[in-house]
Amino acid sequence: MEVGGDLEVGGDLEVCLVHRPKYDDWSHPKGKLKRGEDAGTAALREVAEETGYTATLGSELSTAHYYANGRPKDVRYWSGEAGEGHFTPNHEVDRILWLRPPEARQRLTQPRDAELVDELLASLHNTQ
Repeated sequence: MEVGGDLEVGGDLEVCLVHRPKYDDWSHPKGKLKRGEDAGTAALREVAEETGYTATLGSELSTAHYYANGRPKDVRYWSGEAGEGHFTPNHEVDRILWLRPPEARQRLTQPRDAELVDELLASLHNTQ
């Protein structure tokens, strides 16, 4: 199982995307659970590791189900709000972008990730 999330910063909704040089793609922050780690804690850890920002989890979004290299993958996602931080490029993530939802949707490599932006917007609309 992997976990990931979208972040809001400064009151204006922006989605933080990460560029993974290994795959040359733009995606939401995500990663694998450590042994004994719950999904929410893992999501916060992965966001911090990949973006350099702390976060507060919001509502849970859909779980993505797909195959990668012939193996099934389940990735749980949350909305979230960014806290303090600073990005430092590393071997897993060499760039991040903070984009408004329409621009984020277009930049994401996988259609399933773009659909998650729509779900994020719907979930925020339903809580206001």
